Amino acid sequence: MHMTTPKQSHRRINLRALLMAPAMALVWGCTDLTETPRDALTPDNAFRTEDEILAGVASVYAGLRGTMWGWYNLNEVTTDEIIVPTRGTDWYDNGRWLEIHRQTWNANSGSALDDMNGTWNTLFSGVARANLMIEVVEKAGGASSAMTLAELRTLRAWYYYMLMDFFGGVPLVTTTEVQQNPRVSRDSLFRFIEAELNAARTVLPESWPASSYGRVTRGAADAILASMYLNAQVFTGTVTAAGLTAGQARWQDAIAAADRVLNSGKYSLNPDFQANFSIDNEGSPENIFVIVHTAAIPGLGMSLPMRGLHYRMLAPEPWNGFATLAETYRAFDPADKRRQVFLIGGPQRSYNTGEPVTDRQGNPLIFTDTIGNAEAAAENEGARLMKYPPLPGAPNGDSHPNDFALFRLAEMYLIKAEALNELGQTAAAVELINTVRARSFSPPKPIAVGSQAEIRAAILNERLFELAGEAKRRQDLIRHGRFTEARRFKTAQQPYKILFPIPQTQIQTNPLLEQNPGY
Repeated sequence: MHMTTPKQSHRRINLRALLMAPAMALVWGCTDLTETPRDALTPDNAFRTEDEILAGVASVYAGLRGTMWGWYNLNEVTTDEIIVPTRGTDWYDNGRWLEIHRQTWNANSGSALDDMNGTWNTLFSGVARANLMIEVVEKAGGASSAMTLAELRTLRAWYYYMLMDFFGGVPLVTTTEVQQNPRVSRDSLFRFIEAELNAARTVLPESWPASSYGRVTRGAADAILASMYLNAQVFTGTVTAAGLTAGQARWQDAIAAADRVLNSGKYSLNPDFQANFSIDNEGSPENIFVIVHTAAIPGLGMSLPMRGLHYRMLAPEPWNGFATLAETYRAFDPADKRRQVFLIGGPQRSYNTGEPVTDRQGNPLIFTDTIGNAEAAAENEGARLMKYPPLPGAPNGDSHPNDFALFRLAEMYLIKAEALNELGQTAAAVELINTVRARSFSPPKPIAVGSQAEIRAAILNERLFELAGEAKRRQDLIRHGRFTEARRFKTAQQPYKILFPIPQTQIQTNPLLEQNPGY
């Protein structure tokens, strides 16, 4: 599979190799389009050779790595999976991290001006890169241009999926024209993304050669569709200051999309659960859509291990920030092998030497599951979610090579199970849940068939056990009506916070934007 330029020469995109190429200067945004920067790339001033076009397509993929900070953190830290307590002078950042976890942000608060605004810019940068390369490939033509365009449209749809999930209605920009744009409704975005994916999926290949690992496939488009349909009542509903009025359910469509992946014969459950997340996880048969990382160059790898590991557990020194709430850790069955993704107790050991390590006071490092005071936590407090293990000897904190799975096969089973249960087919749903559970218990420990409400709760729990740390929890809690529940540190429920505010910076830049309700 390849993309052909007007010269008709044939080369494959190797994402790992092109990740090492210099970044391309795609510097405009989608809400501040009043002038074209002198160094902006356009279809007319760049991409004159095949290598430049290939690098341009790879840059759309490379933009996904930027989502591993703001997008990932906002998906996780807003939930019961991750908390970032203040540890002495570490991780205070003007209270930003606890503001995210406690859901006390507003349109002008620290997390909105930093994390949410940064995520908005990252995602729209991905849209802009995709729009640019779509125009380039349309002009270039060639034998494989249709497939490359389907690939780019799928990536653009994914960037818009993330924007729709976080912010609701946003500007819908599909050209490189320089202008300000009003926001469109969330339901309109849903229909656009759905149409793009349905058009692209029939053109995309079911698989790529090993040299093109990481490129989107028909399975990736179907996985995004399955997730969209699972969340259709949220995405096509109406959010007011009082919360969500649900839209139309799309359960049967979710089943159909998940079935296309499950029945494709291209994926299988990895018998080794932890191998899905290892430093060489590109070989997992469960991967459907991944963000490719490499350890070859600092900045092109994953930093997830650094966020939770204690300072003394690795070199270079980790950041000792992210931890898990005790009630979340304790929700896991002790017999469940998936519980092993947490570091708890001790003494903890160095990933470099294997030797026990001490805290900064010289005491054996023993992680507790409780955090006594999130505003003044000890350096050993909180279980650490270490699903993606580090590479010992990695040259830099963001040089860990684990690829991040945006979608893997186990989730397709759980999506289908949830949709079946909502349609009243509870026994069939339980069978699928137990298919996923089977590899994590020895001897097997299947759940029993119960009422629809009981299985609904079991599915939400199973998604926690299976997908913890994979940026799914916020969406799951919203879909189940539990995201803004009062927790032990909150005084009032604010149901409109199932949407983040449109960053005030963006509204000031683009007066055509309107703020989300409640803010």
